[in-house]
Amino acid sequence: MNREYTDLYRFKIAHREALIGCALALFNMIWWYGFAYGLGSGDPEKYTYILGFPAWFFMSSIVGFLVMVILVWFVVKFALTEVPFEDVGEKD
Repeated sequence: MNREYTDLYRFKIAHREALIGCALALFNMIWWYGFAYGLGSGDPEKYTYILGFPAWFFMSSIVGFLVMVILVWFVVKFALTEVPFEDVGEKD
């Protein structure tokens, strides 16, 4: 296997994994923004509470964190690929 092919292969994987990371970050921002400003934009007198937290905070920050932990675990376990950092010829 030549070096150019190996580098291309590693860069393709790195690019795909970077896009996955950006998609996760974008999903997290949309989740947080949707619940924080969707449920939290009303009158504070009319808020509903979950476990003592306003529903907008609970859904955006607490549930959002748990969802992201599960998504990141899933991505690391099933979508990311282990790629060697050393060149093919460097192995001794």
